[in-house]
Amino acid sequence: MNAIWLPPALPGWFPSERMLSSVLVLVLVGTTALSGGRGEPVQLAASTDAGMVSSMDAGPPASSSNAAPLLAQNDTGQADPAEVVAEAPPTATTAPPAAIPTAVPTAPTLNLTPQDAAQVVAATDEGGLLPKYRILSYYGHPHDENMGILGEYGVNGAEGREELVARLQEQAAEYEAADPSRPVMLALEVIATVAQGEAGADGTYLLSTDTETLDAYADFTEQNGLQLILDVQIGRRGVKGEIEQVMPWLERPNVHLALDPEFAMEEGETPGVHFGQIDGADVTYAQETLAKLVAEKGLPPKILIVHQFLHEMITNKDTISPVPNVQLVIDADGWGDADLKIGTYEALITNEPIQFHGIKLFYRQDKPLMSAKEVLALDPVPDLVIYQ
Repeated sequence: MNAIWLPPALPGWFPSERMLSSVLVLVLVGTTALSGGRGEPVQLAASTDAGMVSSMDAGPPASSSNAAPLLAQNDTGQADPAEVVAEAPPTATTAPPAAIPTAVPTAPTLNLTPQDAAQVVAATDEGGLLPKYRILSYYGHPHDENMGILGEYGVNGAEGREELVARLQEQAAEYEAADPSRPVMLALEVIATVAQGEAGADGTYLLSTDTETLDAYADFTEQNGLQLILDVQIGRRGVKGEIEQVMPWLERPNVHLALDPEFAMEEGETPGVHFGQIDGADVTYAQETLAKLVAEKGLPPKILIVHQFLHEMITNKDTISPVPNVQLVIDADGWGDADLKIGTYEALITNEPIQFHGIKLFYRQDKPLMSAKEVLALDPVPDLVIYQ
């Protein structure tokens, strides 16, 4: 957030832009507290994973038929890989979205201290990827280049996936050079259920990625020693329903789960119009379900990622604790400049540690893009880094 109204020259006693921005944050927080009520956030909204953009005006993101990229459906209700349509972004009359809500750093911290969290991290499950590896992932939908770098390459089929991995390996080299002590494990995060601006025939506000595509990525990652993360955007299906949707792939040893609370809608809410949320109990349910799957199928520990860029996206977060055979990663999401991203990471990760830690970077929107050295300077050091 830049104080663009400041004159070019200021006397020495005048407070800095950073201080003025902090004051503005407090004003926004106070306004938020007075507004009250879910679905009416005063905070400036982040550009969302599914391409939904909100206005910088106070109140919820503006409702618009152009808010969400809609994937063409086939007769099965799944996305048709041969025909994917992303609608145009909001017109120029809509102010550009801010990266990360400036009110993020104001919430109280959890009871779990950083020392406690460190002990939890140290007590990892045998056979788990973390913390032995640092996971580096590319994110997106294979059939839409507007939904992340994975889509920029994935639309080209097998050849595109090979190009994607080559690019990911180049990015990994930067992290290995910055920290040679920790090997990098490559992963692809595929959006398995996509939030929609319309309810659809089933009323879930979701469109499922076609089985053929998910099978292709599951096979490709398994054959090439990569991890596959399936991202579910929840809609009105709920966490339980979403896990059931992707359970056939979660039975594979290298496939993991990511929850996207931003699009978890309650009655009367619509993706792109309201910010969603899940409860700590939802996260616990996902952990326990994955733990049961690991035990029944004799699988290595699963990774569970929960994306977050607003405090209210995870209610009762302090009730969440580690579960054996499931490695929980809270990912600080949202795009913006380095100061905003660092502030959000400190608020959601440093002050609220649970088990493992992640951050998402955006090739197109982060200006400037944080370097590997800058990312690894965060405290605690991220265990998972996602690029969109």
